Amino acid sequence: MTDTASPHIATPATASSDAREGADAPSLLVQEGDIAADYLERLLDIVDYDGDIDLDVENGRAMVAIVGSDLQPLIGPAGATLDALQELTRLAVQQQTGVRSRLMLDVSGHRRARRTELTALAKQTAEEVLSSGEPVRLSPMNPFERKVVHDAISATDGVISESEGEEPNRRVVVLPAT
Repeated sequence: MTDTASPHIATPATASSDAREGADAPSLLVQEGDIAADYLERLLDIVDYDGDIDLDVENGRAMVAIVGSDLQPLIGPAGATLDALQELTRLAVQQQTGVRSRLMLDVSGHRRARRTELTALAKQTAEEVLSSGEPVRLSPMNPFERKVVHDAISATDGVISESEGEEPNRRVVVLPAT
């Protein structure tokens, strides 16, 4: 495995106040990142994958990325394995801190690329709804994907979005604003 003993951590001057308030918020997020990095390093050793762990704090959330080649099995079909790995990592952090973690895990830039795709889909869908005046139901998405679409739609005038359905078939519906 490549050297991951001292991952890079960039901490902003202030953390978002949404979930982590108070003077210890940035240090708690850095601690979450460190715990997650240790957990993921052990996992990479067990499965014999090479990868570097990058840590950051962004928008009041610990951001953890595994960077390397040949990591597709950690992403899985439609990101399902990545979602499961993120949840396991959050649980490992919660077990040590006693606090529910909101950390975000990415592998080989999968989530970053998916965010770009979904933002484009949201803009295209908003244009369709504005043109037709009819609601559009998108394919089922995981919570991360739905949030990206909701955020993109909220930045567009004349349309709104809401989620409908139950997991794993929960989807975003884009509607004309009234």
